[in-house]
Amino acid sequence: MKARLLLLVLSLYLSFAVLGCSKQSSPDSSNAQNAADNQGPPDSNSATDQAKEQKQKAVKREPLVVPAGTTVTVNLGSALGSKLSQAGQTFTGDVAKDVLVGNTVAIPKGADISGTVTDAKPLGKFAGGAVLQVRLDSIKLHGTEVAVQSDPRTFTAKGKGKRTAVATGGGAALGGIIGALAGGGKGAAIGLAAGAGAGAGGAAFTGNKDIVLPAESAVSFQLSQALELRR
Repeated sequence: MKARLLLLVLSLYLSFAVLGCSKQSSPDSSNAQNAADNQGPPDSNSATDQAKEQKQKAVKREPLVVPAGTTVTVNLGSALGSKLSQAGQTFTGDVAKDVLVGNTVAIPKGADISGTVTDAKPLGKFAGGAVLQVRLDSIKLHGTEVAVQSDPRTFTAKGKGKRTAVATGGGAALGGIIGALAGGGKGAAIGLAAGAGAGAGGAAFTGNKDIVLPAESAVSFQLSQALELRR
């Protein structure tokens, strides 16, 4: 009798234990299911935005190419001239107007530039007249100096009229000879005066002008090679 009673108590205890475990596990599984339902499928709009962003980044990484033959106009920062300048002298300035590639500004107006005087010959120093040749070397973009290859710009001026004096060191004697050849008498006196001026450090030529490009002058250069710009 006692054994049956004990068995009944154990059975009831086990039943209550199993029922309690099932009640505890049920809310957890229900909460997990609710969380999964609330999470739902991936947001298609978010995925599209991410794809667009990645595409934009890929486009930004592609370099912008300014083709050969493109004109870059600059404003000179200081005066240059066949008599003022020397070969090898550098000069500075800034870009006079935007340089476009399609609808994109590749080189903005105001960007700093640097260049080199590759040749400078004043009138009277060499046969053939005055010569001034300049070249564009670099452009400063986003704080970085970018080297460029450009065709040099050459300015020339031919002398006009007859030479009436010699360069420094000619002296009055040679001036007198020039005056005598011009007709003697009054011509000789003119020649002597011209020669004296030359000997004192001058060089006089009638009707001749040297090449001068004042500060802020606009000078256009053409790129001889394509320019690749990182964005």
